[in-house]
Amino acid sequence: MRLSRFYDNIQRDLKLFTFVLFLLCFYRVLFMGLEHQYIASGTGWAAIGQANWTGLRLSLKGAGGVMLLSFVTTTLPELIVPRLQLRRLRLIWGTLISFVLAVLFMARFPYYAEFGQTYGMQVMQGWHDDRTALFWTMMQEYGLPWRLALAIGLTAGCWYVLRALLLRRGTWPLPQLASRGRQAAFTALLVVGLVFFTVFVRFGGGFNYATGINWENAAVTGDNFLNECILDDIQALYRVRAIEKKMQGGMIAGVDKAHVRAYAAQLPGGQTAKGDDLTPYLARQAAGARIARPKHIFIVLGESWAQWPMLPQYDDLHVADGIKSLAAAGWSTPYFMPTGEFTSAAICGVVTGLVDAGARPNYQPRSYKEPYPTALAEQFRALGYQVDFWYGGAPDWDNLRRMALAQGFDHFYGYPDYGAPKTNTWGTNDKNLFQALVTHLSDEPPTVHLIMTTSNHPPYNIDLAAEGLDMAKMEQKVRELIPNARDPAALAKELGHYWYMDQVVTRFVHEVQQAYPDSLFVITGDHAVRTDPGPTPTLYEHQSIPCVIYGDGVTVATLPAGAVGSQPAIAATLVELIAPAGYAYHTLVPPMTEPDAPQGAAFNSSTWLTNSVIGSIEGNALEPLPQFTGEPDFDAERAKLTAVLSRQRTLSWWLLMQGTQLPLQQAGEQ
Repeated sequence: MRLSRFYDNIQRDLKLFTFVLFLLCFYRVLFMGLEHQYIASGTGWAAIGQANWTGLRLSLKGAGGVMLLSFVTTTLPELIVPRLQLRRLRLIWGTLISFVLAVLFMARFPYYAEFGQTYGMQVMQGWHDDRTALFWTMMQEYGLPWRLALAIGLTAGCWYVLRALLLRRGTWPLPQLASRGRQAAFTALLVVGLVFFTVFVRFGGGFNYATGINWENAAVTGDNFLNECILDDIQALYRVRAIEKKMQGGMIAGVDKAHVRAYAAQLPGGQTAKGDDLTPYLARQAAGARIARPKHIFIVLGESWAQWPMLPQYDDLHVADGIKSLAAAGWSTPYFMPTGEFTSAAICGVVTGLVDAGARPNYQPRSYKEPYPTALAEQFRALGYQVDFWYGGAPDWDNLRRMALAQGFDHFYGYPDYGAPKTNTWGTNDKNLFQALVTHLSDEPPTVHLIMTTSNHPPYNIDLAAEGLDMAKMEQKVRELIPNARDPAALAKELGHYWYMDQVVTRFVHEVQQAYPDSLFVITGDHAVRTDPGPTPTLYEHQSIPCVIYGDGVTVATLPAGAVGSQPAIAATLVELIAPAGYAYHTLVPPMTEPDAPQGAAFNSSTWLTNSVIGSIEGNALEPLPQFTGEPDFDAERAKLTAVLSRQRTLSWWLLMQGTQLPLQQAGEQ
């Protein structure tokens, strides 16, 4: 009887639904318990309970999706063709889902330790990354073999339970329905019940967006860790997909495609520019050189060069002594942000001069047609410089060589190009990189060098003892200064690689300055997120990177004190330092040399700062900076972000996706 078979299959689908829902909630509770050190002090049991209740409602969606898969592939075909026997297919689906969830659960531990999220946009970066290097990094640094073995063990246990639930245990029999009318009524009731159940599950424990839970409104506690735990792994990956889709369509905070022309008119060039080409709107004229023209300019992007080890409370770690000495002898700002939260975002920000607008430049076809007007190489080749890229990794990683050359760079050197040995999964160590560059300088004309290091990155395999670092003393200092460190030995190892990078870069600066005294250096990081001081870092510790400008003629007074900046401002700032008065260049982000620069705001993909506060762009997180001693006016500081966010993101997105041709002028527009 069709109805009897349908009734039986629906119950088995519900068993699968209940099992997956239980598994998602179990993994959530287990992760919270095992990683409880990430819970902020002062967070009570009420918040933990609220997180689990909200998470249960949210996980209805993932469990419902699995049930729908079972319904479509098993229940529905058997209803249409009763002779089919597809029950084992439901077990196969359940086992496969269990394996995927087990793998994601095991991977969540190192991922959260690395990025402070239950899967975020770094997943998309990893999708485009060097997968061979990622594989060996996971093998060497993150315990892939034993984590995978545990995942297989968990899957075996799930299979055993699912087999009992779906194949061996029976279901309630169909009620005795004597007449066709009762059968029809029962069928209608069953279908209506399924519809209501589907809607309730679809909206996360409600019947519309207002009463249900989704990933966008699931952050219901005041604790970041608990809020991330609310998202099970299915919903976290759905969040990644949804944000990526929005970004590609320009549907992220700040991108306002309807006001492209208005934002262009707000640029300094907009006072005189006319017409439909965006390029003249981006034009500026240099105020006049502040220092003598250097022969060589070096822009160093240090891998994971976070700013927090430079803070006074971490002085005794002595891992940032080199960059602090350069800062003391030159100019620096503690108010500096990366373009994004991963390496290629930082490189793209410096190379193109565009802010993060969601659409990654190294994967946009327009990036390979011609240089953007704001591209770094375009500004310096007109000044008579050659522009080269030096990278410690593989030259074709993440399309970087192809993009840099398309954006006007004269040469791109990865470690195979300068004959360096491969010392880790990503490339060669920093010492080999800088030694190759030093050797190369004697044959070069005046050149701007963009340099990307690799050593301060998993797998952390530099022989630090051979480099002169006492690891036992480092671990002791970590325990003293960061008593809540989750794994003091691992953090000491990471900080040791930070120290190695700092030492190598500082030696390089002094060696080059001695041989070429007129050199100019910019030292910054690609991003900060990865190595945090403890499980609950401040936003500033998690996001901010240093910016030091050092060289002949650079003093603390060369640029405004307390200037706020980001990586896309580097090219414009250097042009203003060395170019003659009246030199025309193009930039979207103002240089840090402007007198009102300290009044600005800088931002990356998720976070913004001024010279007094730091906060999340789309969330409510807002903190005073450690350098600020007064009582900040949070509303006034956020207004600084409002003044630049939409203009810079909208115009960056437009250049990436549409080019320099402005949209048609609408009626009423000036």
